[in-house]
Amino acid sequence: MKTKPRIPFPRFPQKLFRMAAIVLLILLCAYFLLVYFLVSAALVPSFMERLEAFERITEESYAAQVQTSDIQANRQAALQETREWLEHARRQKHSIESADGYTLVAEEFPAEGTAEESHRWVLLLHGYTGWKEEMYPFAFWYHNQGFHVLAPDLRCQGESEGDFIGMGWTDHFDCIQWLQLILEWDPDAEIILHGQSMGASAALILSGELSGNSGNAALASHVRAVVSDCAYTDAYAMFGEKIREWFGLPPFPLVDSACLVLRLRGGYDLKDASALAAVRQSQIPTLFIHGEADAMISVQMTEELYRAAACEKELLLVEDAGHAQSQDKDPHTYYGRIQKFLDRVLANN
Repeated sequence: MKTKPRIPFPRFPQKLFRMAAIVLLILLCAYFLLVYFLVSAALVPSFMERLEAFERITEESYAAQVQTSDIQANRQAALQETREWLEHARRQKHSIESADGYTLVAEEFPAEGTAEESHRWVLLLHGYTGWKEEMYPFAFWYHNQGFHVLAPDLRCQGESEGDFIGMGWTDHFDCIQWLQLILEWDPDAEIILHGQSMGASAALILSGELSGNSGNAALASHVRAVVSDCAYTDAYAMFGEKIREWFGLPPFPLVDSACLVLRLRGGYDLKDASALAAVRQSQIPTLFIHGEADAMISVQMTEELYRAAACEKELLLVEDAGHAQSQDKDPHTYYGRIQKFLDRVLANN
């Protein structure tokens, strides 16, 4: 019986194989460059400036805010009061070096008059692409309550050096050094962490770090409370949301690729910057605040943080307030609630 001749499997032409490999390599390089571009466009201020991304983000942020006459009037009044206060306020600029070698800058407003011997301090943390001056209206309020105020520029923003915006993760390590500096000045300091947006997430991440087994127990005993205003749950989720919003691109697989690039270039992973994971172990009393009309960071993120928090906690949701607008929408309720919260917490220590 004759067997059928075997039909040889066609060989893949070597030239075609090389061409396919070259095309694949080009596509991989293009993809890597895209991810590199996205990381720089979102987290490197100098690169953002060249792209005019700062201006675009500012315009989009303003457009997303609630524009009502009461918010605008309260905002202008707060800025005017702050300007008048700054004309005569005693202040001093300080700098430290981060663990990875960057010079970080902060402004101190020492308490005055009868409050000068006070041991109450507040560390004010601004938001994404912000600077310390944005927190000066809060500094004015705390200063009037007898607090010493320290307002730093977070790394890579304002006067502080850095290669990448920290999204709360590298910032919380920097804040540990600011806290240590406060304790050098005042070993009996009672410190409040008050942050907005990214600064709030940094404060929450720090609260979890201090409450965990991080070797910072002595430092943790001096941090009495956290005021978290419009925090996000984690940087990974925020980065994906903004990639879709700003560039019209799908989060997957870009965000995971960005995590790899950022780890190689910036030394941290967006997945590390999770306020949600931090509050699950925090033992520091926390007041969570969020505007219900926030179009930049969903109020649901703060509600999720509040539910997950293991610490003593309170929640304030401000109706018709946009992102970081709660203090301007209803300053009486905003500062009144903070005052009541801090009075209770500090009285219990």
